[in-house]
Amino acid sequence: MTTDTATTDLARYRARHFEWRVAEHVGQITLNRPERKNPLTFDSYAELRDLFRALVYAGDVGAVVISGAGGNFCSGGDVHEIIGPLTKMDAPGLLRFTRMTGDLVKAMRACPQPIIAAVDGVCAGAGAILALAADFRIATPSARTAFLFTRVGLAGCDMGACALLPRLVGQGRAAELLYTGRALGAEEGERWGFYNSIVATEHLLADATKLAADIASGPTFAHAMTKTMLHQEWSMSIDQAIEAEAQAQAICMQTKDFGRAYEAFAAKRQPMFEGD
Repeated sequence: MTTDTATTDLARYRARHFEWRVAEHVGQITLNRPERKNPLTFDSYAELRDLFRALVYAGDVGAVVISGAGGNFCSGGDVHEIIGPLTKMDAPGLLRFTRMTGDLVKAMRACPQPIIAAVDGVCAGAGAILALAADFRIATPSARTAFLFTRVGLAGCDMGACALLPRLVGQGRAAELLYTGRALGAEEGERWGFYNSIVATEHLLADATKLAADIASGPTFAHAMTKTMLHQEWSMSIDQAIEAEAQAQAICMQTKDFGRAYEAFAAKRQPMFEGD
């Protein structure tokens, strides 16, 4: 996939290593190897990275849903197609691979569209990182998330896990998951703040898509700014964050979305919030 600074139409893109479609400004990624619980390969890692990079220029996508086929989200890196070859790779090759997988997370965080992970069944290893890197996580009661890296003799600090997970569930809970590799169930995950909500299995994709459609129908530039500031303010002091948000909000106030929203509320003569 190649992109430039011009707006692109990703509805026409045909993915090779997973399913991709765009409907009503919602991009839908489906990891589709259900017989293996949707593992990632070298090719699917790279194509996902390139797709999220291309979303920066997409004019037809306002939000993204990522899910897995066949009752599971993603079982992580394919044992035979990734882990086996990695044991035979030299040090420079290994570093190229780990940087490439990290680039996928960077691309997910950098793309302006909010990402909703719809998690059912197994969500393990790199699959858990995909869910972690999303902006929202919706689970079914059978969702089980595990950061399995220590189970295969690797550190828990993979693809940004040691930066992202503590911010979501807290340092102590993140340490427990990353040291032990144990599975985090749906109810516990919601209680810890990993999952935003739990829904019935049969409603998972519909609920995730509705959330994405609601976001996509809103002020696109403002949502992109919110995502950017949520990401960038991790490394700012409170004073720096307040100033950055002042500048960001002033920019948003110059958009047509801001003017249209005011005109719509003024015409209806209704409060912006039902509690007003």
